[in-house]
Amino acid sequence: MLTRPFMRRLAAILAMSHFLLLAQVPLAHAAMLGTAEVVAAQQQQVDRQQLLGMLEDQGVKEKLVALGVEPSQVEQRINSLTAAELAQFNQQLDQAPAGGSVVGIIVLFLVIFIITDMLCATDIFSFIRCVR
Repeated sequence: MLTRPFMRRLAAILAMSHFLLLAQVPLAHAAMLGTAEVVAAQQQQVDRQQLLGMLEDQGVKEKLVALGVEPSQVEQRINSLTAAELAQFNQQLDQAPAGGSVVGIIVLFLVIFIITDMLCATDIFSFIRCVR
């Protein structure tokens, strides 16, 4: 049979380990999300999908490869654009004539490359200097 001092030590050790385990559990914080925040997040996702959809065009892929840029690089850059950059590109697309040509899409992607080169995210064009 277990002795009383052993049981007390065991109880103290179990209580301490229980306390330490509970002390490390992070608390959850709940907050209300406004409609504007949810709509902005959804619009950002739509803008990103729209740009990625344009990248699927075979003519665009061929032109990018001819310019020495891999479509996978473009996809990575589109995924790393900020919400403001996405909104700017979406606005440029809205102002473009309906049924825009492949050349317009290529120019848009080249603008993306130039911006990411200027922000030191990439180094594709040697004539563009980093702003940092």
